[in-house]
Amino acid sequence: MSDAPDPVVERSSGEAVAQFEHHSRGPLDRIQHFLHRYPTMVPVIVLVLSLIVFGLVSPNFFSAFNLSLIMQQVAVVGTLAAAQSLVILTAGIDLSVGAVMVMISVIMGRLSIEFGVPVPFAILLGLVCGMLTGGLNGLLVTRLKLPPFITTLGTWNIFLALNYYLSGRETIRSQTLDAEAPMLKFFGERFNLGGAVLTYGVVLMLIVFAVLWYALNKTAWGRRVYAVGDDPEAAALAGIQTNRMLMSVYMTAGVICALAAWSSIGRVGSVSPTSFFESNLESITAVVIGGISLFGGRGSILGPLIGALIVGVFNSGLRLAGVDVLWQLFATGWLIIIAVAVDQWIRKISS
Repeated sequence: MSDAPDPVVERSSGEAVAQFEHHSRGPLDRIQHFLHRYPTMVPVIVLVLSLIVFGLVSPNFFSAFNLSLIMQQVAVVGTLAAAQSLVILTAGIDLSVGAVMVMISVIMGRLSIEFGVPVPFAILLGLVCGMLTGGLNGLLVTRLKLPPFITTLGTWNIFLALNYYLSGRETIRSQTLDAEAPMLKFFGERFNLGGAVLTYGVVLMLIVFAVLWYALNKTAWGRRVYAVGDDPEAAALAGIQTNRMLMSVYMTAGVICALAAWSSIGRVGSVSPTSFFESNLESITAVVIGGISLFGGRGSILGPLIGALIVGVFNSGLRLAGVDVLWQLFATGWLIIIAVAVDQWIRKISS
């Protein structure tokens, strides 16, 4: 081999240098780039416009009572949406969150009332059971390599059957809880805040979202969650143990479902095996409207909180306007379609 340097090729004076053509962005392109950078702005804009429209249509919409009622109504589904968000950020989906929540509420209630377990210990066991249900979903996804949709569709049926078996299809009444386990109804207790009447379930929902926001934005764990959702193969090549990350996500989601179960007892005032039957779809609705991409790796954890509030605002505003409940479902359906369409449009951006 020769050690001589490579020959230098001189460019003739008439030879043109390759250049890249720069296109100026139009207004629509600027909006697309802005929303790509700040995806949470979409649900924020929708929420603000909804508040303005329904405030003009219904004079009582902005009353402290109505606004606080909206917060109370979305507290349980909002907490459940936080769990759903974690899974969707990893490009998965969890169809079992609602069944897990109801089953854990039954476990907490039965342990306290029928088996005489001290309520704090029953709640702790419920949280452990929530973590184990998430761990089961995680194992099926990571070890058996099953698609999250099929996995959680199967476990949804399993947990639903266990819910009916453990409860005997019987409801633990509010009077029984008041007499023997009032702590289970803690998150249904109300307090006044500046004229608004809120429940501790609302506080729980806000705390869950605040903790997840910090974890996802300020810790290495959060950055790895986004990395796994964006491109699991690239994340593995970067040294991230993707299976371990997915397990942590599913188990954390299970614990949040257990917290939602405790909150649901306070919201309903009883332990019912048939409560929150549509909470699976409602949690997904809040996540999608909140701007978290179903393809994973993009979106803010605060989006589903805004998404849950949007659904609550729509339901309350249409109800005050005298619109039939069927048209409330109609409006929610269009919200979901528009949210997915906007997400697809934003994803088409070329960096």
